[in-house]
Amino acid sequence: GLGGKTTNLQYLHFILDPNKRSKLVSLPTETDRTLFFDLLPVDLGKMRDFSIRFQLYTVPGQVRYNATRKIVLKGADAVVFVADSQREMKEQNIESFKNMRENLIAHNIDPDKVPLLFQYNKRDLTNILSIDELNKDLNEKGKYDYVEAIATDGVGVEESFQNIKKLIITEIERKQKIKLSASEEDITPEDVKEVQVGVGVNESEAEESVTIKSTIEPSLYAGADELRRARDHGRRN
Repeated sequence: GLGGKTTNLQYLHFILDPNKRSKLVSLPTETDRTLFFDLLPVDLGKMRDFSIRFQLYTVPGQVRYNATRKIVLKGADAVVFVADSQREMKEQNIESFKNMRENLIAHNIDPDKVPLLFQYNKRDLTNILSIDELNKDLNEKGKYDYVEAIATDGVGVEESFQNIKKLIITEIERKQKIKLSASEEDITPEDVKEVQVGVGVNESEAEESVTIKSTIEPSLYAGADELRRARDHGRRN
């Protein structure tokens, strides 16, 4: 909670070309914590014959809103885990990461195979954990890349977005056995079909529209009624 997920989306919304991004939709609580989710659709334009569009979601950092976190994570194809570098947030980081893995498993998503990037946020504060300590707590054996960030100043935010974008495009290429950078003559009309894939930001997700052959995952958007029930459940608890 308050780790900087919404701040990341707010900064991206500020710096991105208005013609390439839609409105940032945010449903905060009276304490400025995200209760439901934040949403930022981003149109990355054309890569040869492929039109790519991300929808970046964040969800509540608090584990008590797990019903919402779990639903919004459904169908995610990549995750940026935003960790709070403050030493007093050590256990909350570990708890949130464990909870995220459990929710991925519940949706039949292998947490060891989903593209993942760590963003170690709030590096400008005092009494923060070292990078080695954060990696020891969260990034076992240094398996995943990480970005140091000060999201309130925009430091590391665009870098995180560019890095996760590369990871998900590489994963699309692997799953679909295509090269998004292929020349036009390499792509036949039979290869063209629209599909939906998702990309998540922390206990969050996103959805990307790509013109390629076959299908990957169903749309991660769980449906308004289901999400509304989860929101109401979180409020009651």
